[in-house]
Amino acid sequence: MSAEAIQEKKRDPNNPCLFCTDPQGVSLDHELAYSARDTYGVSPGHTLVIPKRHVAEFFDLTSDEVAAIMALINEEKKLIDAEFQPDGYNIGVNVGQAAGQSIFHVHIHIIPRYQGDVENPQGGVRHVIPKKAHYKRVD
Repeated sequence: MSAEAIQEKKRDPNNPCLFCTDPQGVSLDHELAYSARDTYGVSPGHTLVIPKRHVAEFFDLTSDEVAAIMALINEEKKLIDAEFQPDGYNIGVNVGQAAGQSIFHVHIHIIPRYQGDVENPQGGVRHVIPKKAHYKRVD
């Protein structure tokens, strides 16, 4: 591994904030938010939607910022559908360290899903707590 790669690996994405100072691969740019492909995407088309104002937690966003983010999610879905033709989506946000947040600037994940990408997708986002992911359906 090169010295440059090691330095990048050691870089703290919160100091300075990666999303404020060095946005990479921006695909859509609006007044209050922007979107970009995730550098470490978990599936083809994995995209982040990020408010421009530095805000650590989703619940501290203004209603205008939430509306802008939702509009970008819908726009990005159209772009992802056209380019990757996924079979489904997971949309999620990590709020706080206990929930897995590592960059403390709100970012919403749009994760395209593909038939067969996991053995059993039942439970979807419930897999954040693996023992609780699968549930028995009562019809």
